[in-house]
Amino acid sequence: MRAVLRRFATGGGIAGTVLFALVVLAALLAAVIAPGDPMAMAGRPLIQPFSDWRFPLGTDRLGRDVLAELLHGARATLIVSGAAALVTLLVGITIGTLAGFIGGRLDDALMRLADAFQSVPTFILALAFVSIAGPSLASVVTAVSLGAWTAPARVLRAEILSLRRREFVDAYRVLGMPPLQIAFREVLPNALPPVITLAAVIVANAILVEAALSFLGLGNPNSVTWGAMIAEGRAVIRSAPYLSAIPGVAVVVTVLAVNLIGDAANEAIHARRVQVP
Repeated sequence: MRAVLRRFATGGGIAGTVLFALVVLAALLAAVIAPGDPMAMAGRPLIQPFSDWRFPLGTDRLGRDVLAELLHGARATLIVSGAAALVTLLVGITIGTLAGFIGGRLDDALMRLADAFQSVPTFILALAFVSIAGPSLASVVTAVSLGAWTAPARVLRAEILSLRRREFVDAYRVLGMPPLQIAFREVLPNALPPVITLAAVIVANAILVEAALSFLGLGNPNSVTWGAMIAEGRAVIRSAPYLSAIPGVAVVVTVLAVNLIGDAANEAIHARRVQVP
């Protein structure tokens, strides 16, 4: 474990962790730094950044504090992306484990289902679902998860297929342990490392899809989102480009941080697995 942590603590791993920690801290302290409703009018419209100490990042067309929107938008982004990643991993792990360990017709059926979902681009699938179900937190989380569960399912299935014929699995069968208990209790923990590194990709993708849906007006209408802030700034992009640039930079930094963490974790876990026979 120490070797994995040492390999993770590279330049990219540390930088990604620090950046992501700052985003999480901003989300946690949003109500402290910017109390009240971030969507309420706080001052005169279109105050430029750093020109008024009360509004360090300025105000938008309706006089709302951009800093307050940015901080509360970080909370919305982390909630949606975190929930979507959790749902994606739970569905993918369950389907991948069942398909890989049981095999046969169930494996064929589940993989054909995965093929059907993969045949449609993730964003198009999410856009269609939210358009039908209506914009809400639950629908956005479900929409993001719909096209993402196939990746962890396929990766885990491949790992399970390589493990299910090992001697320790045969030993548990001889002892009379039920197949599902063997699959989820004994085999699954040994197959999880590749899926754990894939989680960073899922989170980054969830952030981008959520921002894109919010940009199109299909995000959660009850909270401030970075995508909605970018869309709001389009109308005054020439006179007030900061309205779109600030949340855009926030999205880029957050996705970059998650990708750096994922890359460092992948290298650390892969190096560990190569060393262990």
